[in-house]
Amino acid sequence: MNDPWKRLRSFTQARIGLSRSGHAVSTEELLRFQRAHAEARDAVHHTWNVAEFARQLSELGENRITVKSQITDRHQFLKRPDLGRKLNPDSHSLLKATDADLTFIISDGLSAKSIDTHALGFWKTLAPLLKKEKLTYGPIVLAPFARVAISDEIGSLTKAKIAVILIGERPGLSSNDSLGIYLTYGPKLGNHDANRNCISNIRPPEGLSYELAATKLIYLLKESLRLQISGVNLKESAELLLSR
Repeated sequence: MNDPWKRLRSFTQARIGLSRSGHAVSTEELLRFQRAHAEARDAVHHTWNVAEFARQLSELGENRITVKSQITDRHQFLKRPDLGRKLNPDSHSLLKATDADLTFIISDGLSAKSIDTHALGFWKTLAPLLKKEKLTYGPIVLAPFARVAISDEIGSLTKAKIAVILIGERPGLSSNDSLGIYLTYGPKLGNHDANRNCISNIRPPEGLSYELAATKLIYLLKESLRLQISGVNLKESAELLLSR
């Protein structure tokens, strides 16, 4: 029997045109849903090996610093997002003011799997572009159990013009390893999400490629520095997308 939904399914990972058995979805579709749900839960609870990640960054010749949020474990992280937005006071002394344009922060967020899968690959793509554009950055800050807003406090302590955080995004039923990037010009405590720009769904081959994500980020960084803004007032050029 010809399936009219087959062609449409090739364009999306969304669950559309599901096969049925009587009044319910088929057993095959039910099992697929249960597997996706289990994988999303596993991604949320996956533990990030920060020491191993730091070692891999060192092999790439990058300086790095590991700090702590006010979260003590994964269980608390899921229940107290407010504490994930704040640095542990003991970490303040580790962060020094630099003359760099940028401070990069990397955190497992809600999916350590995304960091394990994509963060290093993306960084290898981005780093040469930063050098080409003469965008300077200080030591990369590794911040396990953190939320996006921790970049405000870290950026203010390092005196960066822009704080950029690479973070594991909330897993969904079609994506459990999605990497997100948030940038904030003039990072300071009390910033709102409207002050940030976001590049989401970085997870090749199904999502955004490293190359396109890096190109978008470089464009936004240069425009942010030029205009001294970020967030809803900083728009992405349509020409950037048309040129890809």
